[in-house]
Amino acid sequence: MRRKPVERLIAESGQGAGGTLRRSLGMWQLTMISIGATLGTGIFVVLGEAVPEAGPAVVLSFVIAGLTALFSALSYAELAGTIPVSGSSYSYAYATLGEVVAWVCGWCLILEYGVSVAAVAVGWGQYLNELLDGTIGVTIPTALAAPPGEDGGVFNLPALLVVLLAMAFLLGGAKESARANTVMVGVKIAALLLFCAVAFTGIRAGNYTPFMPLGMAGVSAAGATLFFSYIGFDAASTAGEEAKNPQRDLPRAIMLSLFIVTALYCLVAAVAVGALPWRRFDGSEAALAGIMESVTGHSFWAVLLAAGAVVAIASVVLTVLYGQTRILFAMSRDGLVPPVFSRVHPRTGAPRANTVIVSLFCGGLAAAVPLGRLAEATSIGTLFAFALVNVAVIVLRRTRPEMPRTFRVPLSPLFPVIGFVLCVWMMKGLEPVTWIVFGMWMAAGLVLYFGYGLRRSRLATAEPAPAEK
Repeated sequence: MRRKPVERLIAESGQGAGGTLRRSLGMWQLTMISIGATLGTGIFVVLGEAVPEAGPAVVLSFVIAGLTALFSALSYAELAGTIPVSGSSYSYAYATLGEVVAWVCGWCLILEYGVSVAAVAVGWGQYLNELLDGTIGVTIPTALAAPPGEDGGVFNLPALLVVLLAMAFLLGGAKESARANTVMVGVKIAALLLFCAVAFTGIRAGNYTPFMPLGMAGVSAAGATLFFSYIGFDAASTAGEEAKNPQRDLPRAIMLSLFIVTALYCLVAAVAVGALPWRRFDGSEAALAGIMESVTGHSFWAVLLAAGAVVAIASVVLTVLYGQTRILFAMSRDGLVPPVFSRVHPRTGAPRANTVIVSLFCGGLAAAVPLGRLAEATSIGTLFAFALVNVAVIVLRRTRPEMPRTFRVPLSPLFPVIGFVLCVWMMKGLEPVTWIVFGMWMAAGLVLYFGYGLRRSRLATAEPAPAEK
């Protein structure tokens, strides 16, 4: 239950086993990292699942899901400005709740980021096939476009390729990766705005009535489904040691990214249900592309949207992979995982070995393992981490009230408590198999901690922080 003082966390920030991370990211780049990690597969596929539950009122469902995410985002914003280090909620838990809780949180994040990279990479291959088919009439053979056991797949080559592409950008350094991500985020925002402009011409007022055909219960059910479209807004908090002015920029980036994503989701949903009767959203993964084609009568627009989806999903892979490497960097620096993960390349300022190991693992997972229900485990890992962050805000307010805070959660502890309760409520609604996978993952993590991390922890060896030497 030993805790790592905030001052020590900050004093050690940026310093790995073989060098120092470089502070090169401004507020706009940090915002783009969070948008890049959030705005991806969700909006391109989730409408087909949510609209049948809520009808045209799916717009309200997006607002409800955004408000649910907001409570945890406020807690992230306060802690990111107060403890501006890599590691996100892992580091916040280390400073407030103790080492074993921090380990559990970090282990949850490894599950969340690692499996979601693999799951998103699998989806990228599907959209790539749509794009290739619509442009040059060629598709990747099924044997090379799906993992074993799925539709006759043998090896998912596109999934591996997109992870390796993201790895190449990350090896160039945080600044170069952020530039590539900013371009990709711009492309996918443009693709969604293009959808709105084209589909707007097909809006029929009658499609909005009745507005709430399945009542408030349907709106709430769709809101729970849509919440997972918001996962990723916390990605900027993993860049705490590479931000130029983290105390000022991290809280702004987290809140701004959530606002932009929510506004885009609501706009796209409002236009989509206006252009297509809600009963015709039958779970199709290509709902937006189908609307574009039915409104215009041409497949060109659907192909253009598929191109936007390819870029959008590649951006998610890049930013989530980035977050994964930075969390492992922080855990390695604390001695809880091997030191290879905190070695920094002197020229690029990137944790090179860390990036290669994580990328090859996630790429191999995406290419050769049928993920199936395992992908749902990302949801429970995320919600668990969110819940701990809400608790950490309350604990730090009580134990260190004098600490300077560039952003404060309003109405604390009420808002953090609401955030915690909402996370627990959503966890309760997940499938039993998800809880079984989560329990097995936690058990394996605790074995690792007590077998390796407990004795090798830098706090256990009482090594002085750089500021104390």
